[in-house]
Amino acid sequence: MAAPRRRLLLLVERLSLAFGLVGLVGWGSFQIRGATSARNDLARFAALQVVAPHDSTPDQTLWSPHRVSAWRQALSEPAPAPLAVLRIPKIRLEVAVLPGTDDRTLDRGLGHIEQTAEPGTDGNAGIAGHRDGFFRGLKDIEPGDSIELETLHGKETYRVERTWIVEPDDVSVLDPTPTQTLTLVTCYPFYFVGSAPQRFIVRGVRVGGRPPSSSASM
Repeated sequence: MAAPRRRLLLLVERLSLAFGLVGLVGWGSFQIRGATSARNDLARFAALQVVAPHDSTPDQTLWSPHRVSAWRQALSEPAPAPLAVLRIPKIRLEVAVLPGTDDRTLDRGLGHIEQTAEPGTDGNAGIAGHRDGFFRGLKDIEPGDSIELETLHGKETYRVERTWIVEPDDVSVLDPTPTQTLTLVTCYPFYFVGSAPQRFIVRGVRVGGRPPSSSASM
């Protein structure tokens, strides 16, 4: 009886050791993947800041003198980390997308509209900009033009689907969408003197985006 019992205990001991080694290897693999992912995120985030630093001088050819002055003043204040970099090759625009849409944020860059999808994620991401600053070039945008968005998730390309004009209280343009979408919002008319009475909307749809799920399309 003693010999079978010793063999059983030895088998249990070896199995415990084997399970322990498997668990250790799995934990180590998880830690390595996590550390690698974190390093990649940090590297991409650093790239966003280098590609479109807040204090780099943008093309201000079309800007109003007031907006140029406001941009310079905004540089003297602390700025949040960018969520993304937005590029529109046709109008030579490259600018950081910052969280929020307060005046100081929009003086410095573009602003992500709260309660819309985060840039680079599924849904409708709303991005606002001043009509006499970064977004004045939108006056020349047409369906079919390309918009590039770089986030921590990678670089994505959107194609302008349509442009249209709405009243300021028409927030339906920011409603969730089943596909990955960008909605750019600025005041209109572009050269209106005073507080512009309408809003100019650009809708871009991701090229090669994931199809909507059955639950999202219902």
